[in-house]
This record gives sequence, structure tokens and C-alpha cells, in this order.
Amino acid sequence: MANKPEPPTPTNDIPTLPPREDTTHKGRVGRVAIIAGSRGMSGAACLSGLGALRGGAGLVRVLTPASIQPIVAASDPCLMTVPLPETENGCLAKKNMPAALEESLNWADVFAVGPGLGQDTEVADVVRELLESFAGPLVIDADGLNNMAPAGPDIWSPRKNRPTVLTPHPGEIARLRKSAKMDELQGNDDRTRLRNAHEYACRADVTVVLKGHRTIVCTSDQAYINTTGNPGMATGGMGDVLTGFIAALLGQGLNAFDAARLGVYCHGLAADLCAKRIGPVGYLARDVAELLPAALARVSSARIGF
Repeated sequence: MANKPEPPTPTNDIPTLPPREDTTHKGRVGRVAIIAGSRGMSGAACLSGLGALRGGAGLVRVLTPASIQPIVAASDPCLMTVPLPETENGCLAKKNMPAALEESLNWADVFAVGPGLGQDTEVADVVRELLESFAGPLVIDADGLNNMAPAGPDIWSPRKNRPTVLTPHPGEIARLRKSAKMDELQGNDDRTRLRNAHEYACRADVTVVLKGHRTIVCTSDQAYINTTGNPGMATGGMGDVLTGFIAALLGQGLNAFDAARLGVYCHGLAADLCAKRIGPVGYLARDVAELLPAALARVSSARIGF
């Protein structure tokens, strides 16, 4: 990559949610739609929905393959669900999908896509349709990224000037960079990981959340290195909760960079609370989701007097 951009100096500042008016209602604090799940991966859809609920979203709608929709609906009575067309192997099907998505595209303030979708050409077509047709903020995680990676970074061009947050783990950012013909960067130090995230953020014109120990959040001109979290987070579903959580923060009015860094900070802080209350190993992603409100309260304590 010629003329590689120099990463910005990371900020230490943590944003807070704007205070809610006494007269606010559920339709004004974020209508979040999440496309997630496949046969055998219903948990990803449930956890991303729970992350959005516990993140303060007013309304959360999970769109998921029809065969697992009853499972997702039963996971929490506060979730709304929509059954989507599916293939024989239980992944999203392209046939009849535009009609199935149309009402939610008009309803949602924010979309998230990817947790547990599986990798399939028809899933890729559905994700591509969402990139092009939804004008609001979008969070893309897991198989939302994996299905798009082979197409190269220009796949994100329909999102130009639209808030877009990508949340890859190290393997996913490596695949994204490889398809963009970017150099492979070796190393787990902060400087290398910051370069990894920043170079791709510049190339794709998106906000990148590079997950892991000391998660990196980057745009082309802003950066943050997270300081919360612990090794007990190394268990399935943590990223699904984070996806829904960041979407909820976007729905409450934060910009992409602020939603992402507040999201990773509070996600890690909730895990730190779990480690103290439950134990350093063996707490679950749903435990972290349940403590997101407490983490948000701690961040806001100086302002609201907790």
C-alpha cells in the first residue's frame, strides 16, 4: 500500500450517552433491526438482540431464518422477530428477500448484520442488498464481513457518507486486508494493530473495531485503544452482544466513532464487573449483556450523580 497513512494519536476520552428527556418514548431512542442467525446458530441472533436491548434501544427487531425464528422469539419477550426466507441448509435465501426486508428497511433507524449467518453465496447477496439499500447507520460483524471479504474493499462504496462500523476479529481483518491487496502485518502490539485497523479504515472509508485484547477503534482521522475487559471474555457470543450494543448506541444518537468506543469500553467494563461478581472464568456473554446498563451508569456517574 503506497503512501501509507500515519495512524492518528489515540484519544483517551470516553463519550457518554446524551441525557434523555422526561417525555421521551421508545420510538425516539432507537429502532434497531438485526439480521442474524442460521440453523444451529440461533444463539448469535438471541445474543445480538439482547445486546441491543441492554444497550438502551427503544425497539429491537431480529430478522432471522424462519426455522429458528421461534427460538429467537422465545429467548426474550422484549424482542420483536421477523422470519426470513431460507435455503435448505438453514441460511438466508435470496428469493423473496427484498419483499421480506422492505418494511424493516423503512422502519429501522439502525441495522446490524452478520452474527451467525453462515457463509453462502445467497447470504452474500442479502448482505450486499442491505449495504446498497439502507441509508442509515450500519454495523457489520462476523459473517457479514466474511461473506463480503472476497469482493474487496470497494464493496463498501455504497456506504460512502453513511455511518458504517465494521467489527472484525484478527482473522477477519486479515481476510479483509488480503482481498484489498494490503500488506500482511505481523504482531500483536498496539502499534501494529493500530496500523492494521487504521489502514483498512482509510481504504474502505469506514469505522473499524478491531476486537481482541485492547480493542482498537479507528476512522481515517481518529483512534482509540480500549482499556477494559479481561481474559474471561474468551468465550462464544461476546462479539454478538457487542454488535447489538453498538447498534443501540448508534440508535440513541451517537456518531459511529463515539458509539464504537463507548461500546467497546462498556462491553469490557461489564465483563470486568462479571469477573468480580461471578468469577474470572466461566461467566457468559449473556451475563455481560445483563451488566451493560451498570457499565453505562458508571461511565455517566459524574454527570448524573450516581
